[in-house]
Amino acid sequence: MFYRPADGHGLPHNPFNAIVTPRPIGWISTRGADGSENLAPYSFFNAVAYVPPQVMFASTGAKPDRGPTKDSVANIRDTGVFCVNIVEYEMRDVMNVSSGTYDKDVDEFDRAGIARTECREIACSRVSDAPAALECRLNQIVPLLGESNFLVLGEVVGIHLRDDCLKDGRFDVTTYQPLARMGYRDYTHVRDVFELKRPDD
Repeated sequence: MFYRPADGHGLPHNPFNAIVTPRPIGWISTRGADGSENLAPYSFFNAVAYVPPQVMFASTGAKPDRGPTKDSVANIRDTGVFCVNIVEYEMRDVMNVSSGTYDKDVDEFDRAGIARTECREIACSRVSDAPAALECRLNQIVPLLGESNFLVLGEVVGIHLRDDCLKDGRFDVTTYQPLARMGYRDYTHVRDVFELKRPDD
């Protein structure tokens, strides 16, 4: 099968999101200029550089009460900071609750019953029990092709690691089993890992 996206795919569901998988989930917490809090998962998320450490996430679509974007991007534009919380398998249900389309005044921490802790380097809350959290300062927001598509790039200025996830000096993903997005409404989680050494190791 071959198709041009501009012409449509002819399938019951768009296969694009199922092609680029699995995608890690960035659970983005932000605080508005008015002090309101927001927490939302994004599967267009990844690390993009080591030195200094940097991450990205992309927001697609808009909310009627936020103009051309969503709560996360609107808050980051106002404050210049955000926190990426890593989602473990055990948090899948509360993460899903936080993915709902709520009014901008709704606090997803409260809605989903998620404990929060104040970040150390930025004015923002993080998910208390997340296996890892990355405190970020905004680098830039890049408008993408299409309507209401934005790429957010941030520098990581603080990193929290849950102590039980550190094994023999390594951050052990099998301890918490990171949740990842597949296509459609499907998810997966990491349970098995293997090592491949590079030719020049």
